[in-house]
Amino acid sequence: MIFIINTSGTGLEFVLDDKRKSVVVEKQSVALPAAAESFIAECGAKWSDLTAIGVVVGPGSFTGIRMGIAYAKGLALGLNIPVVGINAFELYLAATPDAFVAIDSGRGDFFVASTMHAPCTMTIEEVETEQMKCPRTVGHKPFDLLLAPKIVIDKITRGNVEPAVPMYLRPSYAEETKK
Repeated sequence: MIFIINTSGTGLEFVLDDKRKSVVVEKQSVALPAAAESFIAECGAKWSDLTAIGVVVGPGSFTGIRMGIAYAKGLALGLNIPVVGINAFELYLAATPDAFVAIDSGRGDFFVASTMHAPCTMTIEEVETEQMKCPRTVGHKPFDLLLAPKIVIDKITRGNVEPAVPMYLRPSYAEETKK
């Protein structure tokens, strides 16, 4: 069984096999361990049933992503199973391979990627031009986390498991405002 953790947004989202749960929380850091354990139990599974953990590495909430990766790595280390990073672009493109992915960063620009564009940031003007190179644009609606287990399996099967690290597409707000 592959357990997927997403802390890239404001809440928590989990997937185990074909089951998904989203949890609205006030503090991800406080709620994550109990919510994960509750979800595993609701699915009728035990920690020892897990064969791998997938974790969304970005783009998204700077602190949430780092916390989710740390939690996934701690679980994986204790269970002696692999942890596999998945980025939001992989999830969008798994559903719509020919799309231009444009995710509003909330800071006046967009996180973008496509089969023709490596993940980066773009202004709205750049997005308006570049998205025309693809048949459709996605990113305005949430990605489907149920696609994540297949991505994890593919990465493990191909031996393409790199360390799960945050996907930073620009400096943090603190780095940008540092004097």
